[in-house]
Amino acid sequence: MIVPMKKYAFMVYHKEYDRFLTVLRDLGVVHVKETQSIADFDNLQKMLAERKRVSTLIRMLEKLNGEQKEVIPAPARQIDKIEGMALAQAIEEQQEVKGRLLAKRQAVLKDLDYMELWGDFDMQTIHRLREEGYVVSFFSCPTSRYEPSWGEEYNAFLVNNFQSVTYFVTVTQGKAPADIDAERAKMPEVGLSQLHRQREQINEEIRQADEQMMAMAAAEIHTLKELDKILQDEFNLAHTLVQTGREADDKLMCLEGWVTEDKAVAMGEGLDKEGFFYQQLEIQDDDKIPIKLKNNSYTKLFEPITEMYSLPNYKEFDPTPFVAPFFMLFFGLCFGDGGYGLLILLLCTFLKRKASEGVRPFLTLFQWLGGMTVVVGALTGSFFGIALVDIPQFAAVKDYFLSSDNLMTLSIIIGIIHIVYAKAIGAYKVKVQRGFKYSLASFAWVFVIAALACVFGLPMLEVHLPEPLVYTLYGIAALGLVIALLYNTPGKNILLNFGAGLWNTYNMVFGLLGDVLSYIRLFAVGLTGSILGGVFNSLAVSMTESLPGVAQFIAMLLILLVGHSLNFGLCMISSLVHPIRLVFVEYYKNSEFEGGGKAYVPFKKA
Repeated sequence: MIVPMKKYAFMVYHKEYDRFLTVLRDLGVVHVKETQSIADFDNLQKMLAERKRVSTLIRMLEKLNGEQKEVIPAPARQIDKIEGMALAQAIEEQQEVKGRLLAKRQAVLKDLDYMELWGDFDMQTIHRLREEGYVVSFFSCPTSRYEPSWGEEYNAFLVNNFQSVTYFVTVTQGKAPADIDAERAKMPEVGLSQLHRQREQINEEIRQADEQMMAMAAAEIHTLKELDKILQDEFNLAHTLVQTGREADDKLMCLEGWVTEDKAVAMGEGLDKEGFFYQQLEIQDDDKIPIKLKNNSYTKLFEPITEMYSLPNYKEFDPTPFVAPFFMLFFGLCFGDGGYGLLILLLCTFLKRKASEGVRPFLTLFQWLGGMTVVVGALTGSFFGIALVDIPQFAAVKDYFLSSDNLMTLSIIIGIIHIVYAKAIGAYKVKVQRGFKYSLASFAWVFVIAALACVFGLPMLEVHLPEPLVYTLYGIAALGLVIALLYNTPGKNILLNFGAGLWNTYNMVFGLLGDVLSYIRLFAVGLTGSILGGVFNSLAVSMTESLPGVAQFIAMLLILLVGHSLNFGLCMISSLVHPIRLVFVEYYKNSEFEGGGKAYVPFKKA
């Protein structure tokens, strides 16, 4: 559900405003109404850039600490912003040192690769020859263009042939060779042996730089996090000041904000105690009310999926409770294999024991998703790609497993149910927002679709309804269609309504057909994962039949591990992408979801 909000205005004498903001921040329940855009203020943009800079460093140091399993990070030091930014600058400089070393090593490696073609020689010898008046030149050219006469004419010596390219050296006295049809090579300043020594030296410097960075990560990660809090508090305060209005020659400071209904009394008591004035305001139609979602422990797990698309606006419903069960079902159908579901369930259960508070809800979510996959796998008879229907021990229950034909039919049925469900919620939303008469046409379409689905769909499933009930459903569908055609826009001319109704009917029929067919992906994706798992099982057997016992077991194990790991990864991606697509496109469209809500972020200390 969306937590109810109250709107308040605060009016404070300018000399008391700093203390008021301190009290307001300590209360931590007021979402400041944004009247000015952050983009219009350079100081706020600068603060955001500083926070982004520090956040990037924190992520980098956390990654380094993750590589040091036995190192315990030091506690945070008490610093101010100036010291903190100096620390950030020092860490960035250490990063730059390593960056320069890596670039330098890359250049040396490039020279090494090139010098391998020429072999190992002392560049000092070349310099001494040049001092004695000899001109030593290095050339390369396509082998087909190399002229043997260059040996006599320019004293050329072949050095190497590699990938149809000839590398050679000319030694002439007094002047460089002229008119030679070859490319002059750009040689490094040092020879191969010295380049190897340079590479080892740079590697050692990089190792030392890594050690210094690791030490900084362990010593300063918590201090850097404290700096991030300082920057966050500074930004929040500056942002609140920007949103503050000034009246009576800047003597009266005015601020508006939003408070959740359950925190309004506590806020009032806190401000009354300090003697500050506030007043509750009427919520206007054009107010952009912040959104805070409140759901039970199960539904709350699916809030990240809702937030991924958009928060609802204040005038509509929180879609999370309506999305959660269907998303879980879609995930299970797309994964389709009970063995993979059991693996997800066990792995998440194990990882939850040591997971942080921020990660634990996601692991709990995947426990539910894995459990649903186990249920679907049990119904379809697929376990790590093994078709249970083919195993003699399951012969007594093989008729209860869902076949591919059953799955396709089930996917279409689920699609129809999901769409009707979405349209019913959309109709109820119109009723709440605009009134019952405006929702009549929407509800009518729900009854038309549901009635016709029962009349024509159930016989296909060999479910035959009594004849009186069939005629009753026809009557419901006809009445609904009349309402949808003639009363789709209350207050307008009936002929205009009829024209609009015909257009809506055309869109409804073809749109509904396309929407329902979208759910076939549940059958197709799930079946693909099961088939691929079976293919890897078959490959593990057929490719190792000729091997002796132990070798066959090891080879089979490797093929199964690689194959099922690949299949598991592909199933995981498709089982997240396709359910999200069905929710965001089919459900949101048919439920008239508007979105555009902005999260409730109270002004408080980090």
